[in-house]
Formats: sequence, structure tokens, C-alpha cells
Amino acid sequence: MRSAVFHALTVNQFDVPLVWELMERAEWLRGLDRDEARTRLRGKIVATLFYEPSTRTRLSFESAVLRLGGSVVGAENARESSSSKKGETLEDVFRVVGCYADAIVIRHHDQHELDRAARFSPVPIVNAGAGTGEHPTQALLDVYTIWRELGRIEQLTVAVMGDLKYGRTVHSLLRLLVKFPGVRVRLFHPAPLGLPDDLVGELASSGLAMEEAPDLASAIRGADVVYQTRIQFERLAGEVDPNAASLYALTKEHLALLPDHARILHPLPRVGEIAPEVDDDARAAYFRQVENGLYMRMALLDAMLGGEWR
Repeated sequence: MRSAVFHALTVNQFDVPLVWELMERAEWLRGLDRDEARTRLRGKIVATLFYEPSTRTRLSFESAVLRLGGSVVGAENARESSSSKKGETLEDVFRVVGCYADAIVIRHHDQHELDRAARFSPVPIVNAGAGTGEHPTQALLDVYTIWRELGRIEQLTVAVMGDLKYGRTVHSLLRLLVKFPGVRVRLFHPAPLGLPDDLVGELASSGLAMEEAPDLASAIRGADVVYQTRIQFERLAGEVDPNAASLYALTKEHLALLPDHARILHPLPRVGEIAPEVDDDARAAYFRQVENGLYMRMALLDAMLGGEWR
């Protein structure tokens, strides 16, 4: 991996050649036997600091480290159970934890604070989701999934639905998709939960073709990829009626609107926005997406700490 990506804080750090390098490395690691894979990070320690709740991302990163032969130390619910509760700055957290570990994977509640503090860390920082800002490794695994499922990332129509205002997975995915030619995006969301204005301007100036869909059927009809997300009621202050969530739910009846080659993705967890009956359809790729996330995170950590490959 090029030395410019010392930290992985935003997808803006990843150009197309680097994304391809990581996908190829993920495929290479997927093909290694367990014993060979466990030599890659032998002797390395990765710290996982999660200031916000996480199941999939934390376990995915920790499993990635262990499968590569490294060790994990960490703090769950660090906002309450670490010295952060005493007022310790994130800068000092990185300085201290950087003495114990070779890399730090962190989920934090403030993207700006994370960006500012990362420059004080003596070891690589990986953003595992920061507030309503970004979730770069989710975007990397999303693009990896699209490539594995469809064989390409270019010239696709992608329907992005749900909470686009607070959905950090959406923010990172769109910033990554804009780097691939011919991607067209349809947006469908509750009225108050559209993309932030500054992000719309950023994406438009980068040339991403976007349109607002008036309803779910219009959003997904003929799409190559449906990227569904949950409405994050924990971040809302009465902006959306909880009963309105049903208007954004993907059901078995909607599947007839999708081509046979289409794929349905979701960063998870889901809380009703994809009906369980959809799981049986071959186009439902969200659990394969989870597995791909393990190998993409293995690839990123291996690129940062594991050295040469192939």
C-alpha cells in the first residue's frame, strides 16, 4: 500500500488503483489456507476502540486480525468505560494506545474530532465509523461486493434508499462510487433525511449523476444495485414519523421490478426495511456482503501491517 494512506479515515484517500489493489489482495487472502494466512500479522497487536455500539464491524475487524495471526486488545463502549469519561482527549488516547498497539481501529461519535486527533497517533488509524460522517471500510466492502456479484463497478444504476442524512455508510459509498465511470444514482428517502447539502454539492461537482425518485418503485425499477439502509431513529429528534418507515421497506412484491442480475445490499443491521421473505431470493446479497467485509478488512490491515504479498 502506498505510504500516503497511513491512516484510513475517509474514502477520499482511496483512488481507483488502490481500491483495485485492496480487492485483489482480499481475493488473494481469501484463497490462502488458514495456517498461511495466520503468518501475515504474526506478532502484531491491533487495538479496537469503540465509542459507539457495534456488533458486525467490531467482530469483523477483530476476526480479521485473528485470522491474520495478530492479537487484539480493545475497549467496547469506550465513551463510558474508558478515560474519555474523565475528559481525556482523543489526541492523548491515540498517543497512549499507540504505545501498546501497531494499529488502532476506532468507532467514534465525531468525524471532525477523529480527523483532527489522528495526526497525533504514532500508529495507523482506521475509521470504523464516525458519527454521521463516514464509514470508509464499509464503502470498500460494498464496492468489493458489487464487483464480486456483478463483475464490474462501472456503468451501473444504483438505488440508494433510507436515511441519507445521517447514514455514514451512504456518504462513504457515494464518495467512492463517483470515482468509477458511468455510475448513476437514484435517491429515495423520507423528506427530511436527504443527503446533506454540502455532500450533494461535492458529489455533483465530481460528476456523479444523481436523481431523486418519487417512490420506492421508481427508485428500484431496472436498477443494477439496490442499497437499502435503516432509518436511524436514535439520531433523530422527531424528524420522521416511525410509522413512515414502512413506505421505504423492500418487500417480496418489489422484486419483480428488479432485473435478474440485480443485487440487494444493506450495511446492516436491518430493522424492518427489508422483509425477511426477500432473504431467499438469489439477488439478496447482504449476508454475502458481511463475509466480503471480513476479507476486505483483512486486506486493509494486511496492506498496512503485513507487507509484501503474492
